[in-house]
Amino acid sequence: MLSPGDMQVERSPAQEAARRICATVFARLRPRTPLPSIEVEFCRFANPDSYIHHSPGCLRLRLTDMLEGGPAPILEALLFILLGKLFRKPVPDLYARRYRAYFNRREVRRSVNLLRQLRGRKFVSDPLGAHYDLEAVFEELNARFFNGLLGRPRLGWSRSRSRTTLGHYDPSHNSIIISKLLDSPSVPRLTLEYVLFHEMLHLRFPARQHGPWRRVHTRELRQAERAFPHLKEAKNLLKGLCSPAL
Repeated sequence: MLSPGDMQVERSPAQEAARRICATVFARLRPRTPLPSIEVEFCRFANPDSYIHHSPGCLRLRLTDMLEGGPAPILEALLFILLGKLFRKPVPDLYARRYRAYFNRREVRRSVNLLRQLRGRKFVSDPLGAHYDLEAVFEELNARFFNGLLGRPRLGWSRSRSRTTLGHYDPSHNSIIISKLLDSPSVPRLTLEYVLFHEMLHLRFPARQHGPWRRVHTRELRQAERAFPHLKEAKNLLKGLCSPAL
C-alpha cells in the first residue's frame, strides 16, 4: 500500500524555488535545528500579503502570487522577514529595505492597485450618517479650498468607531472612509472638517516615489494643510477625542 508520506509532491518551478530559498534562510536563522518539510502555495490575495504557519516538522508558506516566479532576492527578503518574525530572530535591515523598495516601485505599485480593484471588495457605507452628511461636508470643503475642482470619490463611514484611524483615502477604490466616531453631535463639526480635508489633500496630492521610499505626506500636502483655518484648535480637539480617558 502506498502511504501519503511515500507520494512525491509535484511542485511548480516557482514553488520549488521558494522552497529552496526558504530552506536556506531557515538554516541561517536556526543552524542547529533540523530542517522541517516546507510547503509553498502562491495565493490570489487581494493585497500583496504573505503568511507562514509552523507546526511540528512542517512550515507552510502562503505567499502572494505577485511573487510567483519573482526575483529571488525579493523572495529571500520576504522569507527572512516571515521566518524572523516567526522565530523572533533579528532580521538585518537590508531585507526590510529591499522588500519595501521593490513594492514601492512605480510599476509594482500600479500592479498592486490593479489587483486590489479586481480582487478586493471595499466596504463603503452610506455617506449620510446619523448626524453628519459626508457628501455635503465634502462639497463645502471642495468649494472653500479646491475651487470645486476635486472629483468626488466614494464617501462613507467606517464599520467601527475607530480612535486610531480617523480617516483614510484608498486610491485603489477611489474612496474616503471616515471613522464612525466622528458621526456624533458631541463631535464638533470643525473636527470632522479637518479630518475630511486632510484626506481630500491625499486625493489632491498623491503619494510620490523618492528613491526606494514612497512619501504619502508630501511637502506640498503639508504646506496645503496649513491653509486650514483653526488648524491648531482642530488638532487639539482630535487629541481630546482620541484620549484613552474617553
